[in-house]
Amino acid sequence: MAGRNGKTQTIRNMLLSMAVVVPVAGFSYLFIPHDENNDPVKTVNYRVELDTARRAAPYAVAAPEGLGDGWRATSVSYRAGEKDGSAWHLGFLDPQRQYVAVEQSDAPAGPFIDNVSLRAEKTHATEKIGDSVWQRYEGPKYDALVRRDSGVTTVVTGTAGAERLKEMAAALKAPAKAPAKG
Repeated sequence: MAGRNGKTQTIRNMLLSMAVVVPVAGFSYLFIPHDENNDPVKTVNYRVELDTARRAAPYAVAAPEGLGDGWRATSVSYRAGEKDGSAWHLGFLDPQRQYVAVEQSDAPAGPFIDNVSLRAEKTHATEKIGDSVWQRYEGPKYDALVRRDSGVTTVVTGTAGAERLKEMAAALKAPAKAPAKG
């Protein structure tokens, strides 16, 4: 009794499988709607997280008001802290699709700034924005504006240029923190 060659049978089965799979994949690609111009960046509505953070944080949580068209919120988080402090994060894409983030914490300022600015270095330059003075930081990936107020550090950082960072810093509003009820 003559046997069949195992290699020939394997190659034959593979070619038969491909003959079935390739037309199905081609049909799917051609006839299932897809939008190649669809923006893959998902925006988030941060209002609920902002309200929650403002109630829970031991400091006045800042968020922008009145940003121009084209700014899109892309990420939001609040982490209540114990030994590392609480941390508020709100990330945006500016109209030129550059990243800008608002970071706040009552953690020790040095490590916090180093972490959220991706190790940007403090410069001698400052920016007067509204009633506040912000310290400029520059780094290989992110630049930042940093403001320290009574136990809380606010950082506006990202890949956007200095003008966009200043625009975000100018838009930040932080309602006064109500005293805790007890």
